[in-house]
Amino acid sequence: MTSRPPSLADRIDAALPQTQCTRCGYPDCRAYADAIAADAADINRCPPGGATGIVRLADITGRTATPLDPARGHEGPRALAVIDEAWCIGCTLCIKACPVDCIVGASKVMHTVIDAQCTGCELCVPACPVDCIAMLPVTGERTGWEAWSPALADEARERYAFRQMRVERDKRENDERLAVKAQAKLADLENQTRLTDPEAIERKRAVIEAALARARDRAPKP
Repeated sequence: MTSRPPSLADRIDAALPQTQCTRCGYPDCRAYADAIAADAADINRCPPGGATGIVRLADITGRTATPLDPARGHEGPRALAVIDEAWCIGCTLCIKACPVDCIVGASKVMHTVIDAQCTGCELCVPACPVDCIAMLPVTGERTGWEAWSPALADEARERYAFRQMRVERDKRENDERLAVKAQAKLADLENQTRLTDPEAIERKRAVIEAALARARDRAPKP
């Protein structure tokens, strides 16, 4: 059985650094790749890829390489997120913001960054309510793809995909728990129908059944 050849979006995505920084204006690198493939986005919107990245995208798409769009940021050395442990309050907001799960910790416990897995996306910085995260350049004068590598991009892509799967799984499991509680509540309401105001019971039943319907809609289709 032969595998299908990579699509244009696949080849564009493979040329992106996979930092998932959203500076291009899209939620992740794949969404940006899809937009480029559909002629809905320019190829000069990726600061982490820098000038080299724009040339790569130009070669793939047949478009003309243009300077990086300054509205998207500037090319620079790869940076590493560093958490000031003395100020960290353990709020977990940076953990939720990290697209590759490279921040570890627990609620009300100091967090730390796994240096080797940080893509320098900077998404944790605005998420921190006490401004205890700094981005420190770690590649000297090397910028763009000179400060990155295909191997690091591949690892970041895998970690991002795993995180997306985990988040969706956690959400689905939470919806299932809520659905079980809602069903139990609905059963209780049905038992109370003879003893209380039937109209009030019907209103509550409608609310619960609507919640159950939303949970079913969010559940993965077989």
